[in-house]
Amino acid sequence: MSLHKIILFIALVLILMVAQAILPEHDQTIEYVKSQYALIKGVVDAYPRIAEFAFLITYILATALNLPVALLLSLLAGSLFGLWIGVIVVSLGSTLGATGSFLLSRYLLREAIEDRFPSATQKINTGIQHDGAFYLFALRLVPIFPFFVINAVMGLTKLPTSVFFLVSQIGMFPATIIYVYAGTQLAHLSSIDEIFPSSLALALTLIGILPIASRITIHLLRLRRLYAPFRRPSTFDYNIIVIGGGAAGLVTSYIGSSLKAKVLLIEEAKMGGDCLNTGCVPSKSLINTATFQQKIRLHKQYGIATATSDFSFSEVMDRVTTSVKKIEPHDSVERYSKLGVNCLHGRAKILDPFRVAVNGETFTTRNIVIATGAKPITPNILGISHIPHYTSDTIWTLREQPKHLLVVGGGPIGCELGQAFRRLGTTVTLTERDPRLLSKEEPEASALIGEQLSAEGIRLMLNHELVAITEETDNPQAVLRGPNGEAAITCDAILFAIGRKANTEALGLEELGVRLRKNGTIETDEYLCTKYPNILACGDVTGPYQLTHASAHQAWYSSINALFQPFKKYVTDYRVIPRVTFTDPQVAQVGMTSSEAEEQLAAFDTHTFPLNELDRAIIDNETNGFIQVLTKQDTDHILGVTIVGAHAGEYLSEFTLAMKHNIGLKKILETIHPYPTFSEANKYVAGAWRQATKPAKVLYWLQRFHAWRRG
Repeated sequence: MSLHKIILFIALVLILMVAQAILPEHDQTIEYVKSQYALIKGVVDAYPRIAEFAFLITYILATALNLPVALLLSLLAGSLFGLWIGVIVVSLGSTLGATGSFLLSRYLLREAIEDRFPSATQKINTGIQHDGAFYLFALRLVPIFPFFVINAVMGLTKLPTSVFFLVSQIGMFPATIIYVYAGTQLAHLSSIDEIFPSSLALALTLIGILPIASRITIHLLRLRRLYAPFRRPSTFDYNIIVIGGGAAGLVTSYIGSSLKAKVLLIEEAKMGGDCLNTGCVPSKSLINTATFQQKIRLHKQYGIATATSDFSFSEVMDRVTTSVKKIEPHDSVERYSKLGVNCLHGRAKILDPFRVAVNGETFTTRNIVIATGAKPITPNILGISHIPHYTSDTIWTLREQPKHLLVVGGGPIGCELGQAFRRLGTTVTLTERDPRLLSKEEPEASALIGEQLSAEGIRLMLNHELVAITEETDNPQAVLRGPNGEAAITCDAILFAIGRKANTEALGLEELGVRLRKNGTIETDEYLCTKYPNILACGDVTGPYQLTHASAHQAWYSSINALFQPFKKYVTDYRVIPRVTFTDPQVAQVGMTSSEAEEQLAAFDTHTFPLNELDRAIIDNETNGFIQVLTKQDTDHILGVTIVGAHAGEYLSEFTLAMKHNIGLKKILETIHPYPTFSEANKYVAGAWRQATKPAKVLYWLQRFHAWRRG
């Protein structure tokens, strides 16, 4: 919290303390007002319009500052101005004052609360976004709940001020009429209980609770209608049936079984899904070999006079297969069976929200989790049959090295595999429709990777699109269309890396009316539930991230929400999702990029540290790259981080942890990092933040102080 906020907060607390000390109890105050009533009434009668305006301003200030005189002022309004004028003055004053209290809370406390409890505030704001106005209205109708607490708590959320004002105006109106009317009878009152007997308070409380109860009832009736066409089993075979044995499905099954639920896991192809069999594991194995080959090629940079290597491409690909086989046991049927998961191989079809068919058998379940993943997109290109073409699923069948590979797509997969094949000796052309590679990353990162790939001999054709393959079977060519017309590229193989499509076919979703988004993924809510609350989806089949670790992250929510709803559900937290592109140098990112920050924030600060100043990078001859950290303006609160460099994915985790648990750059700067390591760069970029934010006035006086001490 900034200094001026602290001063304002202390001032408000002191005002409240003084008010509490000098103001008597309500009943005593009523007696005092009655004793002075004739004098006050005389002033009002002499200057009615001025009195009404002054009273309104007083009411606004008292309510905004949460002074314990609102009830007394409401009574006075009725007594001094009559019922209708009194209602108008009190209704407007209470709403404006409540809005002032709301804004004070927002200004003084919201940022500090969000920084201290980011996960909790995100969940609350998600609920406020959907039902904030409804719950505020219900609370305003409950007079036993202190209004100043409502004002302060709502100020901590992202409820729009206009919504707060309008709902408060309507919600507080019934109580306003009661209090002002009681004020018209002030001469006959001797106690607050006479204004607001307990029976009336109970009645209004029930009125406030009624909308909430009605909403719950309507929700239950909708669910009843939704499930009416289906016969609900009296008992269930399983607590969860998981469809898909990739990262999302395996983690869902693991968590379910660890919580002693009965789980059935159905996988149509291979356990481990894309990541193990065709994605992360094989691609990083190939990249590892290609990187080793590149270091041999650059032997002179390491002080080695001569170094050569011979390799067989088929043996390289066999090593990739060996890596997959060594990891297979981690995701195997045997392992998960020992964990208590019943594993079946076959194609599953959802018959209804409680039944799944596989291999001619039907199983009943309380919950279904769809985790069927996604598959690479192969476009319908004219003449594509005239040339061998692959995707990230099928490229691993290659045993004869392509002489010239055309990579279509400049995203992570295209850049990673294109660089790997080039380092193994294949001529590579990479085409991308966008004007730059890795379009989701910072422009500086994209530019650096583009320069690196070009320096290694990859021909980059940006702003180009593959439109056809010529039909000459002896020498087919790929036709690329760009801003300056068409160009023909001779190649003997094509790798398509242009995106992935969710696997939703033949699951029975269409028959059940489960909705899909425009991009083909399953539509889910913030709890990962589909149209049917007991049918959930996680991983690539629903998105929004096509990352193994994001799938595993979602799997926790899908399993917990499936097993414990309706008693407890968690909103899926997407605040801190890291990603890494395993090119050389790597590109690692978490949080906002600068373009996202520009869209969402009025101002932010950028701090950069180049790796050519890092000792370990110099030692290892891996100085190509940088760290860029975005922070809230004039604070050390981390908004986003981009790292380009060797091992970038390894030291991104410190920033991911910091962002998840609201640790700022100051704490990273204070943390001891071992020397010489790449992770020291994290401390140095925190040092760049400190240099940019050093207090000039304080340093000036420190200089004067030290000069004085020197004499």
